[in-house]
Amino acid sequence: MTKITIDPITRIEGHLRIDVEVDGGKVQKAWASSTMWRGIERILLGRDPREAWLFTQRFCGVCTTVHALASVRAVEDALNLPIPKNAQYIRNLILIAHALHDHIVHFYQLSALDWVDVTQVLKADPKKASSIAESLSDWPNNSAKEMAAVKTRVKGLVDSGQLGPFAHGYWGHPAMKLPPEVNLIAVAHYLQALEYQRYANQVVAMLGGKTPHIQNVAVGGVSNAINIESEAALNVDRLYAMKSLFDKVVGFVQNVYVPDVCAVAGFYPDWFGYGSGVTNYLSVPDLPLDEKSTEFELPGGFIPHGDLSKLRPITGQKDEAWRKAVTEDSEHAWYKSGGALHPWKGETEPNFTDWQADGKYSWVKAPRYEGEPAQVGPLANVLVGYASGNPLMKKWTDAALAKISAIAGVTATPAMLHSTLGRHGARAVRTAVLSELATKHWQLLTDNVLKGDTAIFNPPTFPKGEIEGVGFHEAPRGTLSHWVVVDDGVIKNYQAVVPTTWNASPRDSKNTLGPYEASLLGTPIADAQHPLEVLRTIHSFDPCMACAVHMFDPAGNNVARVKVL
Repeated sequence: MTKITIDPITRIEGHLRIDVEVDGGKVQKAWASSTMWRGIERILLGRDPREAWLFTQRFCGVCTTVHALASVRAVEDALNLPIPKNAQYIRNLILIAHALHDHIVHFYQLSALDWVDVTQVLKADPKKASSIAESLSDWPNNSAKEMAAVKTRVKGLVDSGQLGPFAHGYWGHPAMKLPPEVNLIAVAHYLQALEYQRYANQVVAMLGGKTPHIQNVAVGGVSNAINIESEAALNVDRLYAMKSLFDKVVGFVQNVYVPDVCAVAGFYPDWFGYGSGVTNYLSVPDLPLDEKSTEFELPGGFIPHGDLSKLRPITGQKDEAWRKAVTEDSEHAWYKSGGALHPWKGETEPNFTDWQADGKYSWVKAPRYEGEPAQVGPLANVLVGYASGNPLMKKWTDAALAKISAIAGVTATPAMLHSTLGRHGARAVRTAVLSELATKHWQLLTDNVLKGDTAIFNPPTFPKGEIEGVGFHEAPRGTLSHWVVVDDGVIKNYQAVVPTTWNASPRDSKNTLGPYEASLLGTPIADAQHPLEVLRTIHSFDPCMACAVHMFDPAGNNVARVKVL
């Protein structure tokens, strides 16, 4: 039995430690431990609920807009406050643009290097690479000249002895299987992705006032003044400037990102057999279309045990089954409470014990849906959409599976998506779906503005006594929910149950593994000194530990000492 500890996992947001025990060349046991903390929930106690979104989007420097929107939605839900259509569309466009940026960065900058061997680029034939790329799509930046230029840039890095962002990779690892030309294509698109993700982020900044940490949302709507004749407001020129940026991103997503993921999957078909783990899937409906948030562009639901025929739809934030089903368990997390608590009753009292394999070992709690662990993220979102018959989800899922089948020479099916590669494929599918919805929701906003509707805000009024609300959003990393209890107009309790808390969950009171831990079981490890295979599966979830943890000691006591290397 070999024990492997990877601490920290890099190319993620925050600090994550993974421990695995390997026997017979495969992972037999696994532990996921978050080794960082935050304390926003405790800071919010006693504050005005209208301020909460400004604090909660500081959970993280990456997942900013998502927490702002989930927070205002929670308070709006408690107040039963309708939102003007313009505000819904503006919020939707911010969330879509943020997700497009996030998904592009995740594949190219944060996880592609688990599959792409940069050092093999020097062996590639640029003309052959161009021919392969052009067979996958008609993207104009796949020319032999472009590929030759990238090869020259990589050679310059190698000759300098400083690989920059490509340093410290597991180059030459036996699990790397891409031909040199495909590696060259991937590196070329890695560099192009740096440009195209920026266009999506510009839309977030144009509507949100800045990014990260947008400034335009409010409980009741948004603060974007609309006047098609004013240079100081959201006008026709700005609307079409945003459309121009979206058009660029849409082209990259559909002609580069999706084909690249399919190509990588086609060369690693065995990885459709690894990384399944927890196959309960949770996704919430999002992109509301009406003022009362009862109609959504994308469906939500819970799929038990991977059986798409047993989808249990979630109709909205008022869905009673949803409101009752979520709990968080702290049996193996560094908090005093042990058993399952509903978020409206949630506690975050620290109880640090050091790392204990059979005790407490993470700052992350263990969320459960109807008492069971659930995987969240693009895979859950796509499977719920596919099971619901969503036309765009079916269109892009079927197209991706067909392309993978053609490249790999196998018949790819939706069942293969329960895997490490399936998570990457689903994220590409979701990005393609959102790229189409970017155009649709831009048109919805534009049409509504041009017909003379300029409403953006409904003022909230807080009643005496206690009210409860939940706001959710299907964020890039999965189901995000904020739960607030307001008493006489101030916050009495606040809990955020975030995507990475679901996926990075430690064991619960029943000793049931969370999704990260379960997904690693059975993973082959070719070289214990270079556990690339572990990174592949963990990165496929796109961890964000900054969002996932809770901790605050109001007395200012020293709870733990951390040595920074």
